[in-house]
Amino acid sequence: MPEASFSPATDARARIVGVGVEFLQFTWKEAQACLFAGLFFVAVFCVPRTGVLGLPRYDMLLLIALVIQGWMLWSGRETVDELKAICLFHLLGFALEVFKTSSGIRSWSYPDFAYTKLLGVPLFSGFMYAAVGSYIIQAWRLLQLRVEHHPPYWMAGLVATALYLNFFTHHFIGDYRWYLAAAALGLYARAQVVFRPHRVDRRMPLSLALVLIGFFIWLAENIGTFFGLWAYPHQLGAWAAVHVTKWSAWSLLVLMSFTIVTNLKHIKATVHVPA
Repeated sequence: MPEASFSPATDARARIVGVGVEFLQFTWKEAQACLFAGLFFVAVFCVPRTGVLGLPRYDMLLLIALVIQGWMLWSGRETVDELKAICLFHLLGFALEVFKTSSGIRSWSYPDFAYTKLLGVPLFSGFMYAAVGSYIIQAWRLLQLRVEHHPPYWMAGLVATALYLNFFTHHFIGDYRWYLAAAALGLYARAQVVFRPHRVDRRMPLSLALVLIGFFIWLAENIGTFFGLWAYPHQLGAWAAVHVTKWSAWSLLVLMSFTIVTNLKHIKATVHVPA
């Protein structure tokens, strides 16, 4: 029997099909990783500003977020240890919200009434930060992530802490965001994230991955403000796009979230720290 032969055109078509399948697999896994955020945004679209059956919108969104989180734990999509990390994101995010919306700062505000407001901040807001942690954890599992050349944990923790504190201190002693970002870029210069969309491992610089995630969160923030969940001072008269500088802030916040996730015991096994 003569050996089968493949023309260059057939080989090219096979490669295109392979890339297409890999892209679809990557898209599907990313969609699954965004499950918490996606379901929450569906709720944002569906819950009217006037609330549901007398329950204010912010309170209804809190109830929905709790149901989603409970379901993810019950279904095994998240473990108890992962939930602890997600709760930490929630607490850190809520503390930032309380400070940023305080009378002396007023970086943004939550204009609607809610029974579940604490210090002027609706409790559902912490889940928006928790959604970032949930995405990272889910993506790690679904895409079989590994990190190569991760910096020593104590250095990563120091930079993450400084980034978080700068969100508070820049109102009093100046914004050192770009200096800290430069330090983070240097620290993670060799770090690569390895992921498997389908059958082949792919890689990209970790810094690029964090910036891309920050960009999509910035887009989500534009959607949130468009639907009036919260408002920046320049949006009080009429909606306007969130300033692009918020992209950098979200990218740095993602780095902080990433640092917390890499300290989970089962994830540490996939992180390579050079000796």
